Amino acid sequence: MTRLLVVVPHDSDPLARLGDWLRGAGMELDERRLSAGDALPAGLDGFDGLVVLGGPQSAMDDEATSPELVGVRQLLRQALDADLPTLAICLGAQLLAEVGGGKVRAGVDGPEVGATLVAKRDAADADPVFGPLPLSPDVLQWHHDEIAELPTGATLLAGNPFYAHQAFRSGRHVYGLQFHIETTPEVVRQWAESDEVGVAASPHDVETICSRSDAAHPDMEEAWQPFTARFADLVRARAHLAA
Repeated sequence: MTRLLVVVPHDSDPLARLGDWLRGAGMELDERRLSAGDALPAGLDGFDGLVVLGGPQSAMDDEATSPELVGVRQLLRQALDADLPTLAICLGAQLLAEVGGGKVRAGVDGPEVGATLVAKRDAADADPVFGPLPLSPDVLQWHHDEIAELPTGATLLAGNPFYAHQAFRSGRHVYGLQFHIETTPEVVRQWAESDEVGVAASPHDVETICSRSDAAHPDMEEAWQPFTARFADLVRARAHLAA
């Protein structure tokens, strides 16, 4: 079975339904929860792909502030160098951008929170994972920082009017998503009830954010579960070539 290393930087952003989709697509998941003290491997030998989720940390945190992110950066650097199939989400995508030569900063227009849409860019049509997505798929946003510059040589795959760099690919197999696809309504409620700054930046109150999120989740599943299956196909194909 094809093995993925799954890095969960903080328990507030669990693997949730993304884990169900990946297992349903035939992936074996080795999940490392950093908040629980799980150790990260020094390298990616024995793994066919990498998934890195989000958390309240910042990609701009130094080692003293977020020492748990040091190993995450090292693994993302190794994945980039090997062009190992990778799916990095929110904080994961920001760390990916940073280690790849891009730039992350505090969002100049403030936090982006709640259910919204992103728009595929022309380059996404030729991408084997992004291509079949709807033109403007539903997503869930929850970030205070932004990817100000993409990694060196990266291809922009999706954006929106609020923040331009919503999804990108580095090399042929490494993907970063600024937005979330893994959430459940319960996770979003937890975020909304604990992030006063993020909610204050939204035109909506907590209950409206949650109700809009509840309504969007079925549409997100319709778009992103097949996306996850295509990513799993990419992992398998790359593993077959490397064998």
